[in-house]
Formats: sequence, structure tokens, C-alpha cells
Amino acid sequence: MTLEEKIAHLQASSMEEARAEGNAIIDNYRDALENVLKDHKEEVTRQAETRIKAERISAKHQLNQAAAKAQLELKRRTGKIQVELKDKIFKETLELVQQFMKTPDYDEYLIRAIRKAISFASGEEMVLYINPSDEARLPMLEKATGTKLTISAEDFIGGMRAVIRGRNILIDNSFKTQLLNEYDKFLFTVTGGDGIA
Repeated sequence: MTLEEKIAHLQASSMEEARAEGNAIIDNYRDALENVLKDHKEEVTRQAETRIKAERISAKHQLNQAAAKAQLELKRRTGKIQVELKDKIFKETLELVQQFMKTPDYDEYLIRAIRKAISFASGEEMVLYINPSDEARLPMLEKATGTKLTISAEDFIGGMRAVIRGRNILIDNSFKTQLLNEYDKFLFTVTGGDGIA
């Protein structure tokens, strides 16, 4: 082999060796970059999944808050309507009571209530009160019950009250108290989705 051939062969093998080393460096660099890319994709995917999970939780929380707020508003509005209906019912009830007080049945009711209080007192000293609106009935009630009655200074709509001071007892058969007690106990109930019962 001639010198030129040797130089060409040396040059070719050097170039081949350099190419091989360069290709190996490039392959190693490519593998390293692919690993970095793979790790980066995995990290980005994890971050995206975490963000999606957080957004889902946030959206669910906001939905729950909105539902709770809507439910509270519905309860508030329902409560307001129920109070309005309750007031209307008791206004009508008061009107019915006032109509009842114009009937002979009301006189009989007062007589029974007074007699029952007298029986309960068993001869103890007692003050029997009737409502100021029943003042015209006073003579008839005293005659029918055989007892002295007092006109109350307080308007309790109708009915009667009695005080037995010796035993600190108040017998309260006033319509005002009875209506207030019923008003306080009155509740709307919901049955089987049919609405207000």
C-alpha cells in the first residue's frame, strides 16, 4: 500500500471512528432528551390530573354551596309563606270566634266555664273575670251561675278567667290565650310530596 492509500485508509477509518463516536454521542443525547421529555410529559400529566381533580372538587363545592343557598332561600320563602298562611288562618279563626260570641251557644259556653271554675275552687275565694265586650251579659251570667263576676280591665277577646289567690291558680279560658296557644302549636306538615297537609 502506498503512502497515499495509507493516509486515505487512516483518514477513512478515523472519520468512521469519529462518525461512530459522534453517532453514539447523538444517540446518548437523544436518549437523554427522550427520557427528559418522557419525565416532563409524566409530570405535566400528573399536574394536569391534579389540577383537574382540584377543579372538580372546587366545582362540586361551588355546586353544593349553590344548592345549599338555594335550599336556604326556598326554606326562607316557604317559611314566610307559611307564616302568612298561618296568620290568615288565625285571622279567619278570630272572625269565626267573634261570630260564635254573637250566638246563644257562647252564653252557654260561658255559663259552663264559670260553673266548672266554681266547682274547681271548691268554695275557696275566687275572682271570676269576663271580657269587657261581654259586659251586657253580666246580669244574665250572674243570675245563671249564682256568683258575682268582674269585668276585666284587659281585653282577652272572650271567654273567662278566674283567679284563686289562696292557691295561686289562674284558670284561663280566655279566647286570646287559647288562640295564642293554638297559634304557637300550629305547624304545617308535608306529606308524601303532595304538598302542605
